[in-house]
Amino acid sequence: MPATVTLLSDRPSVALPWRTTLEEHGVEVDALSPSRIDGATLIEATSGCVGVILDAGSAAYGDDELLWALGYLRASGASIAVHLLDASVDPEIEEIVDEICEGLVARTDADVARIASGLLRRSDPDRSRRFEFVTLAPSGHELLTILGDGRCALFPRPLSKEDDGSRIISIELADSAESAMITLEGEREICVVAAEVASHGANGALDETSILLDGARLGARLKELRLEAGLTQAELARRTGIHRPNIARVEAGRHTPSLETLSRLTVAIGVPATRVFSKS
Repeated sequence: MPATVTLLSDRPSVALPWRTTLEEHGVEVDALSPSRIDGATLIEATSGCVGVILDAGSAAYGDDELLWALGYLRASGASIAVHLLDASVDPEIEEIVDEICEGLVARTDADVARIASGLLRRSDPDRSRRFEFVTLAPSGHELLTILGDGRCALFPRPLSKEDDGSRIISIELADSAESAMITLEGEREICVVAAEVASHGANGALDETSILLDGARLGARLKELRLEAGLTQAELARRTGIHRPNIARVEAGRHTPSLETLSRLTVAIGVPATRVFSKS
């Protein structure tokens, strides 16, 4: 049975681009009119689907109704996105919508494909058990890991009892990305498992030495790259569709962005996401 995304919209013009894009991913779209769904049926109507898209421009959604529906779905554990094109939403409410959806907000037709991919990605329950990126941190004394759900962590060496502190020759991800093999000088090998990193290394030295990559360091690096590119926060906001106050919060370290949001910011700056975690 194919996966299904629920679209809460009463506008055929909105349903068409989402249906076309998601069907390319082998996902069906179940379009429901928000006016026919009350509190008692909202979760029932969206249960079993891989994600929910709310059309903020639907007649059923004022600002309060939009926040109620998004908050209820998020609190219930659903993966959610919002179609904000041609919607009249108070700017302050729009910022809250961005926070609730962690950046999965479509403001233009061009956003639909990116948001659809992000929604399906977040609905994958195994994404936290896979690595996106593993490398030596700029300090040279820590291992940087990025999981599929966007969580980042730094692990000081020695990584385990097998780590003798010698130079790291190579880091190779398994085909499944569920583990990484670290080869040290002298051909000594250490296997790091994503699932253990996700649980803060429940077994072994990783659990004792794990340090979360804090938002302040991430924000400072993003600001540095933005300034190097000669961009203002206003211009970066225009390029990404992310409100300038939200960008300011990220750069100040008051909010750690998701992997999708980080990708949007770095693409707009003109650098690969990996540059955020390196000095050059």
